[in-house]
Amino acid sequence: MEQGAQGSADPFGQSRAPARQHAAEPAARPDAGPPGARGEHTHGEHPVPRPRAAVRRSSVRGQILDALRTALVAGELTPGEVYSAPALGERFGVSATPVREAMQQLTLEGAVEVVPNRGFRVVRRGARELAELAEVRALLEVPVVLRLARTVPAERWAELRPLAEDTVRAASSGCPAAYAETDRAFHGAVLSLAGNAQLVRMAEDVHRRSQWPLAGAPARHRSTDLVADAAEHTALLDALIAHDLDVVRNLVGDHFAGAA
Repeated sequence: MEQGAQGSADPFGQSRAPARQHAAEPAARPDAGPPGARGEHTHGEHPVPRPRAAVRRSSVRGQILDALRTALVAGELTPGEVYSAPALGERFGVSATPVREAMQQLTLEGAVEVVPNRGFRVVRRGARELAELAEVRALLEVPVVLRLARTVPAERWAELRPLAEDTVRAASSGCPAAYAETDRAFHGAVLSLAGNAQLVRMAEDVHRRSQWPLAGAPARHRSTDLVADAAEHTALLDALIAHDLDVVRNLVGDHFAGAA
């Protein structure tokens, strides 16, 4: 993120007034390191005050990671834009260190990429990548769901009803970040019935990658698309409870085709 004498830019696109220079700057936070230690420009960025109570770094990192994931899915971090860890830390009221650690995790998830001496760029993704991820999800999930449809009793499927209803409520709210979370929770619960923790973990990673926004207008973030997607969850659950394998097969195929 570029910053200079005329002030700084908020990581979410809002302009900010330039920080007033004081005669004596407060001491830097112990975990922040010297300015530019990570190769990021810090001109004009005011040090973040020390929190009143000590918080475990792992807890802060997790909270920042969740916040950044939400901002990405909601489109508050723009594909192609570069954001520095110090500026994002100022936005969240923490030092650059947990932001930098969270951003490193997001690089592993394919959401951002490192830009030396500047920060992290939100990855631009196209329709082809989304289609490829949908294909991978289908290869992982469809055979498992069809197998489970033959073996899992109706009462176990009925226990997932609240999760399906959560997706409907989140879709109706029009909030893509809320829907993304409930969508992953529902699919994860379905796959967990297979008793394969590695499958659940791998499928969740691919699912999360498929939820990062496309460059330009993300069509699947429209409220009508989210509502339609959520309706497929409830319809699938109804078919699973009724043990209607033909309907299950059609719904599962349509659901992942729509994900592309």
